[in-house]
Amino acid sequence: MHERVSLAEPAAERDLPEIPRSIAIIMDGNGRWAETRGLPVTEGHRAGTRALRRTVEASIDLGVESLIVYAFSTENWTRPSAEVEALMEIFEETIERELPDLAAQGVRTRFIGRRDRAPDLLQARMAAMEDETAANDRIDLWIAFDYGGRAELVEATRRLIEAGVRAEDVDEDAFAAALADPELLEPDLLIRTSGEQRISNFLLWQLAYSELVFVDRLWPDFDESDLHAALHEYSRRRRRFGGR
Repeated sequence: MHERVSLAEPAAERDLPEIPRSIAIIMDGNGRWAETRGLPVTEGHRAGTRALRRTVEASIDLGVESLIVYAFSTENWTRPSAEVEALMEIFEETIERELPDLAAQGVRTRFIGRRDRAPDLLQARMAAMEDETAANDRIDLWIAFDYGGRAELVEATRRLIEAGVRAEDVDEDAFAAALADPELLEPDLLIRTSGEQRISNFLLWQLAYSELVFVDRLWPDFDESDLHAALHEYSRRRRRFGGR
């Protein structure tokens, strides 16, 4: 089930009836946010990193166990080269300046997706951040970087073939174990900002029974009250997982 949520509704209360264990977010709207302000698109991406920090901290307060965000897709490489280069720099800045403060709050940061196409320095910082936060257990922050849902399914299939798994032994459990990181919790809730209503090749396997909430707010403006509005909508849903 999916629904567009109006963020004009009051939703700042903390007495939410149900908190999802795992939330996924498609952080959309950085470019439009910058355009409406007459700013370079890079400033929209930088504002987006601040929104990410706010959202992680709000998720900690709510007791969310896992948060996965779509930071850079396999298709994003087709953007103008100057924008891609600036994005790589912003990712490095985020790891250096924003994530350490979150780590001090108990955030375990993990990356999912390809890394081999990223600059060497960014790859090194990603690996270092994972090592430094490996023992943290307050919340898992998964950052999907150079990630595509179709690519993940293809790679899982290749792993099964390379492992010599017989066709008759391939079931949902076996396939799930071959995904990029089997420890990733399947999201209870997907939030997409900016008013777009599609999942854009994100977590195609894991989102099979997630509740989908689309909000009009551009990602850099997303804050705690917006998260609460989405969670209020989620709490109204009855998840049937295909049953009645």
